Amino acid sequence: MEIDIQALIFEFIGGLGIFLLGIKYMGDGLQKIAGDGLRDILDRFTSNPFMGVLAGIVVTILLQTSTGTTVLTIGLVNAGFMTLRQSIGVIMGANIGTTVTAFIIGIKIEEYALPIVAIGAFMLFFFKNNKTNNIGQTVFGFGALFLGLSFMGDGLKPLRDLQVFQDLTVSMSDNPVLGVLIGTIFTVIVQSSSATIGILQSLFAEGAIQLDAALPVLFGDNIGTTITAILASIGASVAARRAALTHVIFNVIGTILILFIIGLYTQFIAYLQGQLDLNAEMTIAFAHGIFNVSNTIIQFPFIALLAVIVTKLVPGDDVIVEYKPKHLDPIFIQQSPSVALDQAKEEIVRMGEYAHKGLQETSLYLNTNHHKHSEVALQVEGALNNLDREITDYLIQLSGTSFSDYDSEKHSALIDSVRDLERIGDHFENILELIDYKISNKVVITEQAMDDLNDMFDVTMEAVKQAVASLGEMDKELASAVIQKEETIDNMERAYRKKHIIRLNEGLCSGMSGIVFVDILSNLERIGDHAMNIADEVLGEKN
Repeated sequence: MEIDIQALIFEFIGGLGIFLLGIKYMGDGLQKIAGDGLRDILDRFTSNPFMGVLAGIVVTILLQTSTGTTVLTIGLVNAGFMTLRQSIGVIMGANIGTTVTAFIIGIKIEEYALPIVAIGAFMLFFFKNNKTNNIGQTVFGFGALFLGLSFMGDGLKPLRDLQVFQDLTVSMSDNPVLGVLIGTIFTVIVQSSSATIGILQSLFAEGAIQLDAALPVLFGDNIGTTITAILASIGASVAARRAALTHVIFNVIGTILILFIIGLYTQFIAYLQGQLDLNAEMTIAFAHGIFNVSNTIIQFPFIALLAVIVTKLVPGDDVIVEYKPKHLDPIFIQQSPSVALDQAKEEIVRMGEYAHKGLQETSLYLNTNHHKHSEVALQVEGALNNLDREITDYLIQLSGTSFSDYDSEKHSALIDSVRDLERIGDHFENILELIDYKISNKVVITEQAMDDLNDMFDVTMEAVKQAVASLGEMDKELASAVIQKEETIDNMERAYRKKHIIRLNEGLCSGMSGIVFVDILSNLERIGDHAMNIADEVLGEKN
């Protein structure tokens, strides 16, 4: 029998493309339906590793990608919301959650794929309601997933008659390690374990591969999906690399353990297929699910050891910007409002130190173009936003209590200071965007202009530092120094603008570089204003 290679390749890659589109659409739709709840689930329900496993399962089912869950988890570890130990639980749960796609495929409803796609498209294009659109996107993705599988199945069907492929499957049956390698490499190429497992299900359903050859490939798929996280963590923070490495170690250990009993496991799955009358796709889904659940149960007691191992393998102290407040104890709100105010002030001073750090990192990013500085500054900005909400809520709860006149003025000053610090974060975020624009558009800023920017950065950083210190110590002299520095910043901005116009007239800089230069000056000047506002509060507080 002659095989039409072109038709085989076209049907396979076309089906794979539709399948991947379906997975993405379904995951994006589910994510939009869930809203910001995914991050909240990971934040709230990871108090212990067991809850972390459950949270990992739920979020991965909604995202339809274990890599997506790992990336979210890394972000929370970086932000200080989650410890490395808690993140390991989530990663284990993500491995279980990713098996759900294989079970969905096992339902075998390919013949209904086109009407499901039609319903999803109808909801997307004929309804203006966002909620309906999100459901439509999920339904469309669900249908596209099965449509892609149907094309892939048709494309792969001739492989069972191909001698080369038959020889390869025999080799994988005799040497399971070869199957693991093939599964790993293929998943790294496709960048989706759901897709490679879907292909494996189609091959098994078409009789192109036997169970004893399919299972090692399945375990290789599990390892392959962790490489995606490793690639994503290259050049990232220490916490990110540790979490990604945990994912690899977890799956590699599981695969090594199962290879010792691969014969018994194959017999067990074959027995299960016969007893439960499972179709080919569902058989692979069960093999995948049982493996990941068993692997999690076996390794769960060793989470602390895993954390120690990855900490040894990836050494270094990571910069952790903690989003959560440290000093806001609600017990003081009713018992001692005065103490609660002092607690709030301590937290605001900590927030101010973050604002100064964010400004430092922004300055470093301007001078080095290293994205690690931008990442830290953006983490700081996120922390400032969160602390702003938490501290403001705390102070609003305090406003219902009885204050002395002194404490009442202090309360008002603290609320205003929180707002000013949050606005400083917004301004250095604007500067980060301007630097990004400068880098991506290859905008050249002259050496003289860079010197001017660095001078203004230095004075602005010092003003913010002194403003925060004056608030912490209620120091009138420091506050007065900030007022003087703010005048200096205003004068610098005016002088540097004039120098820029001269450079522009002389043709020394371009219009694009001028826009970036002037906008950075403006944002630094506004930061100086917010530092002065904090100093004014201190001076008013002391009067």
